[in-house]
Amino acid sequence: MSSWRKPGPGGAALYAVAAGLVGALLAVFSRQQIERERSSRRTAEALPGGAIIVVSNHTSYADGLLLAIACRRLGRSLRLLATSGVFRAPVLGTLSRRLGFIAVERGTEQAAAALDDAVLALEQGEAVGLFPEGRLTRDPMMWPERAKTGAVRLALRSDAPIVPVAMVGAHEVMGRRRIAATLVKNLWRRPTVRTKVGAPIVVRELMNIGPTTEPTPEEVRLAADEVMGRLVDLVEQLRGEDAPDPHGVPRVDD
Repeated sequence: MSSWRKPGPGGAALYAVAAGLVGALLAVFSRQQIERERSSRRTAEALPGGAIIVVSNHTSYADGLLLAIACRRLGRSLRLLATSGVFRAPVLGTLSRRLGFIAVERGTEQAAAALDDAVLALEQGEAVGLFPEGRLTRDPMMWPERAKTGAVRLALRSDAPIVPVAMVGAHEVMGRRRIAATLVKNLWRRPTVRTKVGAPIVVRELMNIGPTTEPTPEEVRLAADEVMGRLVDLVEQLRGEDAPDPHGVPRVDD
């Protein structure tokens, strides 16, 4: 049974306040820039309305905050899937629940329950955010890793489109190591995090299947690779170079 609850007016007000404070804090350590689409004179002005699944590449512990602030600037309050450890923290856990974030019990049998909560949020017209790699990339050049299948499975269950949002430069804000030293250095360096929004992806159209067709695990895997390929393409556009693998570099153990 789902434990997720849609934030009420108080939660919406809390999200606005938190977004303002976090946005101001991030501005101390970084600059955030939303890039133009190809052959377009303007940046993306808004994310689509209604239920959407926002996916992004994962290079920094600051990614969740950066993605949420970018989506807020584009008109949506993101309900992020976050590790359950966040929810066990006394203050942060309560705040995360009030903001409508969704807990993920990674590496346990309960991990699939997060999809139930995400489906419920999507049924209520929310924007749900997740990182399909499931962890920070281990690639030394910060290219996205091959995705897991959760985003595609969520799209198949909910019929919500997937919106890829690429971010480049977040690892310079806060990486996996030397976090405190990096933040101090960023007080005067203020690295730029460039963000680019791709076209919505309707997964059943991508897979060329009808509304009642149940795809095989192999077909879901192929669709996850194709969706990740759209995200990798956006990263390539931001970086101005080709990725070593068009669907994400192979995953390696730590």
